[in-house]
Amino acid sequence: MSLFQSSKWSLIPGGGGITAPSGYKAAGIKAGLKSSEKLDLALILAPPDALCAGAFTKSLVRAKCIDVCIERLSQENGKVRAILINSGQANACTGSRGLEDSLIATKGVADRLGVSVNEVLICSTGVIGQPIPINNLLNGLDPLVNALNKTGGADAAKAILTTDLSTKEIAIEAFLGGKCVRIGGMAKGSGMIHPDMATMLGFLTCDIAIPKVDWDSMIKRVVDDSFNLITVDGDTSTNDSVLAFSGGAPLDKQYFEEIEIGLKLVSTYLAKSIVRDGEGANCVIEVKVEGAKNKFDAGLIARTICSSSLVKTAVHGCDPNWGRIIAAAGRSGVPFQLDNTSLWIGPFQLMGMGLPLEFNSVLIRNYMRTKIKGKNVKLEDKTVPIKLVIGEGSQQAIAWGCDLSDEYIRINADYTT
Repeated sequence: MSLFQSSKWSLIPGGGGITAPSGYKAAGIKAGLKSSEKLDLALILAPPDALCAGAFTKSLVRAKCIDVCIERLSQENGKVRAILINSGQANACTGSRGLEDSLIATKGVADRLGVSVNEVLICSTGVIGQPIPINNLLNGLDPLVNALNKTGGADAAKAILTTDLSTKEIAIEAFLGGKCVRIGGMAKGSGMIHPDMATMLGFLTCDIAIPKVDWDSMIKRVVDDSFNLITVDGDTSTNDSVLAFSGGAPLDKQYFEEIEIGLKLVSTYLAKSIVRDGEGANCVIEVKVEGAKNKFDAGLIARTICSSSLVKTAVHGCDPNWGRIIAAAGRSGVPFQLDNTSLWIGPFQLMGMGLPLEFNSVLIRNYMRTKIKGKNVKLEDKTVPIKLVIGEGSQQAIAWGCDLSDEYIRINADYTT
């Protein structure tokens, strides 16, 4: 995997997802929360000494489970043992019942695990306005807790899905300070993706104990550089959450930078998997912005381009309509000089120093078509790269989006009917 070139980190043979790091267990079952036969209730159990950091939706319209997580992380100073995840119902905009059901569900888990209720968090995902079928959830808690095991990460990754076409999980390892360090992760998300921390959830585990102040700052940076740089349709959801566990043996602080690199590798992989699985998507759009004065500006321009419906449809049609790209950059809110701007699609330069260049549109169309629809192109290589240089600054950023197809319209036109 190219993501891991020139890195101390490597994929763990056989995977393992969130349960690959030592001390973690997980489970996923069918509790009857959905009408289908798919798994719909998951549980992650962390070791007793674990710390948890979180990042959440910034939407003013948010599910009560978000409030529960934020409050308990604050009250317990990050000391969390378990996360319950239900799929099928967002449990947002459900009034007082939304909070009551979240409290009832987490108490049920706490009682069965023998931990404080404040050490249990809850995440929900699904249709907004639909409450959790709480009796079905409660009836599923005994089999869920009994199913907790070291190899339960795969079932947990399945149980959190909604419109996703595939599970999203990964586990990596590196030898640091004489220890084998592991980081695992799983996520879900396919539509309503434009995180501002989309119906996205992300979970990370690490078997190294890192002080809270360091762990919190690490996770914030990692989320900003991965999940906050993706977009499918420009819509942020009511339930977006990323929760990350640190727990296990201590490690000298000199290795913290490498731990953060590993966390970013896992998060970037998961973030790109969400985009790749975007509703109706055929390819990933990867936008790299260089020459910015700061990283935030570069990222804002890149994600503005990725989220442009005109850019997304042009890519879907294999149309090298560079005017749409530069127009999207211009409305990002970031000031830059047009006459110092250059643009590429793949290896082909279409604009230089603010002026259009001559190019072979047929050649570029064929290049894009091969990237998107080529028979021998691997799924992870179905990516259309766009590079924009906006000046002589030293900062850059990469954002990821996907093309916009008529299939996206079909999926979302009758989502609840």
